[in-house]
Amino acid sequence: MYIPHTKTDKEEMLAAIGAASFEDLIKQVPSKFLRPEFKLPAESLDEVQAAARMGTLAAGNKLPLSFLGGGAYERYIPAAVKAIISRGEFLTAYTPYQAEASQGILQTIYEYQSSVCALYGMDCANASMYDGASSFAEAVRAASRITGRKKILYSAGVNPQYMDTLKTYFAHSPEYTYIRIPHRDGIIDAAAMAALLDDKTACVAVQTPNFLGLIEDISPVAEMAKKHGALLVAAADPVSLGLLSTPGEYGADFAVGEGQSLGLPLSYGGPYLGIFSCKKEYLRQMPGRITGLTKDKDGKRGFVLTLQAREQHIRRDKAASNICSNEALCALSATVYLALLGPEGLKELAEANAGAAAFAAERLASIKGVSLKFKGPFFNEFVISVPTGAARLREKILARSGVDAGLPLSPLYPELGETLLVCATETKTEADILKLERSIRENL
Repeated sequence: MYIPHTKTDKEEMLAAIGAASFEDLIKQVPSKFLRPEFKLPAESLDEVQAAARMGTLAAGNKLPLSFLGGGAYERYIPAAVKAIISRGEFLTAYTPYQAEASQGILQTIYEYQSSVCALYGMDCANASMYDGASSFAEAVRAASRITGRKKILYSAGVNPQYMDTLKTYFAHSPEYTYIRIPHRDGIIDAAAMAALLDDKTACVAVQTPNFLGLIEDISPVAEMAKKHGALLVAAADPVSLGLLSTPGEYGADFAVGEGQSLGLPLSYGGPYLGIFSCKKEYLRQMPGRITGLTKDKDGKRGFVLTLQAREQHIRRDKAASNICSNEALCALSATVYLALLGPEGLKELAEANAGAAAFAAERLASIKGVSLKFKGPFFNEFVISVPTGAARLREKILARSGVDAGLPLSPLYPELGETLLVCATETKTEADILKLERSIRENL
């Protein structure tokens, strides 16, 4: 009950809700959550003492050595990233509606869009979206609008959370169908896909490296889709593109991804960064906002919001999306990160990831009873089969060794049995990987 509400306001609200009192309204909430005891020290502390006390408490946090991946990755973030994005003109910048007063933030968005186009090999990119899942869902929606079709084929290797988000978009539209292309040895079953494709297919949605870490050859997938007039929506990890072919090179119509790997820390689910790009002919189907480069009346370079295909600015029935914002500070982090690394630096980073994962896979496969689930090439994560319950094994290792060995896959992929998705990025040293190996050996 907020302070501004008068007694009369509260009584009217309770009557509308059908509750006799505020206590009656909240009685279903367990009491331990209603009035928790904070256990604050009895003596008052000044700022210096309080800071010291908080530091002591924080020192008690024990972070596990984590080999979790599955769409969010522990990466090293150069100190320059935080230093730059903490500048006042970036940290407090709001939506740049007034171009004449917002040239700085408009330029950073333009640089971000340019970086995404270069990285993904696409013609156009927007100013960013909420996360990889929302970018994926928006791309599939755009493909459905363009083709006028409602049948969506998606690879079994697409991040399951992406599909959950997509289905919420069409939750009240039963005419849309989602057909899962099965995998064979962890990658798209081409024969099964060929049987499922027809002239009613809006798009084929794929991911490489896929959720299981495997690198897929998408070129033949794109060719098959085009023969039926379907579009290709491709999700790709941005760091992997330091080594692998870009979505533009293998014929994607829409290319999306999760930008958390580009200078954003792991932070309990976000805020993250949705990367969204497309071919030029689909520019007006792109959701969100786009910054463009122009000239003023004196011929000087300037930046403006070129297109804003959202319901705040155009008729709702013509809007590409109702997403009304972009992750500007996160996009700035990604821009700074990519500028610091450059093309060669990104390639070295990708090689470091691939090398760490390859070494980890070799070591873990040497453990009796443990084996690599798939034989195909992978990037920075891979799947291992274990001889016991994967979830129980993970919990035991975490409790005894302080190591998080990976993500149990049976809740997401029951057909894979007792397996773990193990990730090793550039943050993992040889000693870290050997500790993981010992931890699994000792707890099997």
